Amino acid sequence: MSEDVAVGAAELRTLAVKLQDLLKIRTLPIGMKQYESLEEMETVPGLRRPKPGRFHTTCQLVTQSRIAGFTLGITAENVRPQSNCGGVMGIDLPDEGTLSGEHMDGVWFADREAAREHQAHMPRQTFGKYIGTVVSPLRAARLDPPDIVLFYGTPGQIILFVNGLQWKRYRRYDMSITGESACADSWGKALLTGDTSISIPCYAERRYGGVADDEMLIAMPPEEFARGVEGMEKLSRVGLRYPIPPYGAHMDPSEGMSASYG
Repeated sequence: MSEDVAVGAAELRTLAVKLQDLLKIRTLPIGMKQYESLEEMETVPGLRRPKPGRFHTTCQLVTQSRIAGFTLGITAENVRPQSNCGGVMGIDLPDEGTLSGEHMDGVWFADREAAREHQAHMPRQTFGKYIGTVVSPLRAARLDPPDIVLFYGTPGQIILFVNGLQWKRYRRYDMSITGESACADSWGKALLTGDTSISIPCYAERRYGGVADDEMLIAMPPEEFARGVEGMEKLSRVGLRYPIPPYGAHMDPSEGMSASYG
């Protein structure tokens, strides 16, 4: 977990504008915050709730925030009952048919044991502490601060942001791949560990959440987000910017590299 000074909502709003200028991402960077009581959650300004009686996947609700700009409050009654959707956020418990592998047996996996192993290795927020989660665009500055920040981008955009994270304080970043239910690798893992998580969105996120075929997802604490944006600004000064201009497979790379390396 980051040891940096806390980053507030107003600063995150400014950083979100810088991120979109530096990376040209297609959708809004958003924050996610979990709440221990409904009363506390309902104090968030401009809070919307999904229509009663309708169930959603969590990736659908995240997409409503990153594309439509909604500030949404999510509780167990809004997600598919006893599924991985609520389970990843810790606001519901998956049922035995999910945890045993029964539901995915013969669908995503050849047998019950493989399906059960998939569930056993899935990062999930601890159940029982939180009753709801709010997602909101950083530009709205309504979560002060969010628990995590996340955004979608192409592989080229994500790697340049990781380069920005590494500019001032180097560390190696690893991806985990759960497979289906990949939200466990993104916001689920980030909420659970407080660390930066990079993921390849799954089939369900693309089918129901509207994630584009070329999009990846990165989720992190606000302090990491601030460091990543700062690092990209420094990289930009030596010509390492997005979009990345292709130099050509038949060119002498020393001519292009001299612009940055000297």
